Amino acid sequence: MLEQAIRDYHALLTPDLARASQERLTSLQQQENLFFGTRPLCNVLRPHFLSVEQSGLISSVSQLVAEAARSVVEYALRTPAVLDLLALTEGEQRLISYEPGYRELSVSSRLDSFLTSDSSSFQFVEYNAESPAAIAYEDILSQVFEQLPIMQEFQRHYQVASLPARQRLLETFLAIYREWGGNDEPQIAIVDWHGLPTLSEFQLFQQYFGEHGLNTVICAPEELRYHAGTLYANDTPVNFVYKRLLTTEFLQRLGNEAFEHPLTQAYRDGAICLANNFRAKLLHKKMIFGLLSDPAITSAAGISQATQQQLAQHIPWTRRVAAGRTDYAGNEVELLEFIKQNRDRLLLKPNDDYGGHGITIGWETEAEAWDAAVEQALTEPFVVQERVVIAYEDYPAMVDGQLQISQRLVDTDPFLFGTEVQGCLTRLSTVTLLNVTAGGGSTTPTFQVAKQGEISA
Repeated sequence: MLEQAIRDYHALLTPDLARASQERLTSLQQQENLFFGTRPLCNVLRPHFLSVEQSGLISSVSQLVAEAARSVVEYALRTPAVLDLLALTEGEQRLISYEPGYRELSVSSRLDSFLTSDSSSFQFVEYNAESPAAIAYEDILSQVFEQLPIMQEFQRHYQVASLPARQRLLETFLAIYREWGGNDEPQIAIVDWHGLPTLSEFQLFQQYFGEHGLNTVICAPEELRYHAGTLYANDTPVNFVYKRLLTTEFLQRLGNEAFEHPLTQAYRDGAICLANNFRAKLLHKKMIFGLLSDPAITSAAGISQATQQQLAQHIPWTRRVAAGRTDYAGNEVELLEFIKQNRDRLLLKPNDDYGGHGITIGWETEAEAWDAAVEQALTEPFVVQERVVIAYEDYPAMVDGQLQISQRLVDTDPFLFGTEVQGCLTRLSTVTLLNVTAGGGSTTPTFQVAKQGEISA
């Protein structure tokens, strides 16, 4: 049904309907400020369609992975040798030692994955547990697509349903705020550095929170002030911080001053509810998949054999790059030798970075350059990860005034609130590193699609 729905959608795109839809898409993106920096978020004319069954698969498997990740982190916190594999810096360890005032490690997160259109492969590549972007973008982009002529025509033949997530984010924020001890309405600050391309999303959240009666300030870390037990953002008292800045950048930019920064002082004193709090870093490290793909660790963490088998279907084999022996597919291998001999199915990633920075893709790299990358990966925390099955689909786009339908890589990235899924980011690209931050590709909204009457309210 799904492949037929996609074919039918493309068949409806006459030249006139495509032009009218592109004009409407361009106009509405400008109207709604749907830009990443200066680039429009979306440059294709079709949403990412999921079947009802695929939505169920995404939810159940993502919850399985998120719950297992929390189990191995709990084990790591009791087991110094395993915790060392995550390669937390001294500064991160210090920030993690502060009590957040609520239990959840990562209030809002995103699992980045590839789901093939026939559902034969669903594999994760990263757990963005610290500062996941695009929740507001995807909600508004879905509303935009519902107004496109092509979507309105398509809905004469198929039933579609968007997957909004902003309301779930707000509900989750309010829940942890109550757990933290908040009795009144939270006074919110969205905090990140000046000059970032995600400012437009912060503004969308500011508007949305305001529509729900919550005063919200957008500010940079240098615009925070802590005085007499109250945190001020641009001179406005706040008690809830939606932290979009990354802990690593916070520590790198400020050094030891980070621990006396107003944000840190207020958090340490329990004067603010912080989401996500600094403990999200435990899940955010790329090596979390190394823990989840190591049978010795998952067994010691109390994860059942049945769950381990399920994880193995969805989590790629991942290891910290270091000299020594490890398990691969039930066999013991010398890790560095194995990495150098198998570049056609491996890639190297910094243990803590984003935007595709520092990644070396083995199957796109010459042997000499790969060996050099392996040696470099020994000098700082890196992981090696096995290649996953990449998902591809055809997408229509207007190019130089003409409709073109061409193959794109499709990244399916469900949003999680705690361990439960609501909503999804879809990213498209024509190159292997599928990342909007890196300057390529497109986002597109995600919809469930079914024959009329198959999607329940």
